[in-house]
Amino acid sequence: MEKKSTETQSKPKRKPKLAVWKFASCDGCQLSLLDCEDKLLAVAGELEIANFPEASRLVQKGPYDVSLVEGSITTAHDAERIHQIRKMSKVLITIGACATGGGVQALRNFQDVNEFVRIVYASPQYISTLKTSTPIDEHVFVDFELRGCPISKSQLVEVICAFLNGRKPNIPAYSLCVECKRQGVPCVMVSQGIPCLGPVTQAGCGVLCPSYNRGCYGCFGPMERPNVAACCEQWSKLGADNGEIMRVMRTFNAHADEFRKESMRYENASN
Repeated sequence: MEKKSTETQSKPKRKPKLAVWKFASCDGCQLSLLDCEDKLLAVAGELEIANFPEASRLVQKGPYDVSLVEGSITTAHDAERIHQIRKMSKVLITIGACATGGGVQALRNFQDVNEFVRIVYASPQYISTLKTSTPIDEHVFVDFELRGCPISKSQLVEVICAFLNGRKPNIPAYSLCVECKRQGVPCVMVSQGIPCLGPVTQAGCGVLCPSYNRGCYGCFGPMERPNVAACCEQWSKLGADNGEIMRVMRTFNAHADEFRKESMRYENASN
């Protein structure tokens, strides 16, 4: 009787499929992914980049294991499209200030967008847009938010690796002040009286502005449980008027809840 071979030909392991999507944004966070260079090549060996128009014309159909979403929702078409992306994505991660905090374009949320359209476009009747620019999580469930304008390359690689390995991303939720202390950067607010959003901003930028004796602008959005009111009161003590405080709350993360509410409080105080 012929003995059957015990060797079995194993099938190649299916690589997780990654998709990258763009909504209203400047593409800066997608470029951060491309700029990862050697780190991206190492990650690319563990997954299949199935849909990334910024990098390749090759597009594979879903479903996708991980979707990275850049940009905010500003049109009715995109409000529908994000639901379609959510349905075909096992994990959906928003990247950047536009996707997590509305972006600079969320400045429209405080004014009449129709007036903007009338002033900017020669034929405003052809423009179709929503009254607001909103983060992705106001439309669909988001598994993880990666802050920044632009995002940190190392944090992006960490998030992708974490979800590929079924673990929680090791991304700090504490304030930028912690990074300043660790790097030995003197507090610009205490030592020089420079207004700074570091106490209420999430760490991740590498202390870029304070390292050059400039106050933090809040690129990475509000930290976990920020005391924004206390920070703004300190700005007032340093000489900032209500209008200046309102404007600094309305930059990269204009629709982030903590920043938005405080900006409206100072706007009302100015009127």
